Amino acid sequence: MTTTERVSSELQRGGDVASNQFLTFSLANEEYGVDILRVQEIKGWTPVTHIPNAPAYLKGVLNLRGTIVPIVDLRMRFNLDAIDYTPTTVVIVLSLLNEGRERTFGIVVDAVSDVLNIAPTDIRPKPDFGTVVDADFINGLATVGEHMVMLLDIDCLLRPDEINAIASVGE
Repeated sequence: MTTTERVSSELQRGGDVASNQFLTFSLANEEYGVDILRVQEIKGWTPVTHIPNAPAYLKGVLNLRGTIVPIVDLRMRFNLDAIDYTPTTVVIVLSLLNEGRERTFGIVVDAVSDVLNIAPTDIRPKPDFGTVVDADFINGLATVGEHMVMLLDIDCLLRPDEINAIASVGE
């Protein structure tokens, strides 16, 4: 069973999901995490329908069981070097609230790592310098074993005007 299949299985089981659980993934040799309660689904990379005149980081849209889901390449959003997608490249489908309305979008990441329980005491404030990504996108840093995981604030990955523009693509 691949990591993606194992993590997807854990997500489907649901049950005892606490808000201190994070789905972790790799991007440009760094580890990131998102609140598991915001994750709707994980799926392998499949080609998307491109949208003319869309921002470069908007790869396109996917039809996910009748719902049009905008797909954002997180590498491009973070101004990281682009790479060719591999068999481990996945789309994490997330839910966020924007102006009182739930929005669904997907982020393309290099690979899914794990679902981790991270105690609030293990989360440090976000740095104000020295990170690969804009600190506005980060909620905090968690120490997990020997490495750090940057915990993303998915509501800050896109500005409200960007969310509305992307969401209008899917409507």
